[in-house]
Amino acid sequence: MSRIISALAILMLFTNVSFAADGIITLKSQYQLQETLERLEKALDDKGMTVFAKIDHAAGARKVGLDMKPATVVIFGNPKAGTKLMQCSRTVAIDLPQKALIWEDAKGETWYSYNDPQYLVKRHEIKDCEKPAGKIRKALASFARAATGTEVLNGKK
Repeated sequence: MSRIISALAILMLFTNVSFAADGIITLKSQYQLQETLERLEKALDDKGMTVFAKIDHAAGARKVGLDMKPATVVIFGNPKAGTKLMQCSRTVAIDLPQKALIWEDAKGETWYSYNDPQYLVKRHEIKDCEKPAGKIRKALASFARAATGTEVLNGKK
């Protein structure tokens, strides 16, 4: 058993770490923050998604005299996909449109986080809506991969 744990620890050192916890999928980006952000925006534009807003939390912090590492939330969506999910459960609207958080840690590494669609299905007790939820899961994984250069497998890595 200890050999397996050691092997997994070594493997993680040489891969792009990603993890899912509390309904959030987080991937390490192979790019700096600004490039990750630009790659996401291009991927969204290429798929006809609407970017509703970008929130630069570090800039907001600076305006009130505080300092924090870069963290930008991109709010985006497509009514065709989101409406189908909301038709299955109205409360999912609190989590829509979709959001991606691109942030920098204390070491200067860039990370990409987003809501796990499977968690949203569970959270909002969505039933009989596998097709729209599956399409959203695939689309979000595709956007994450385009932005970070890291593959998401089955919503998690």
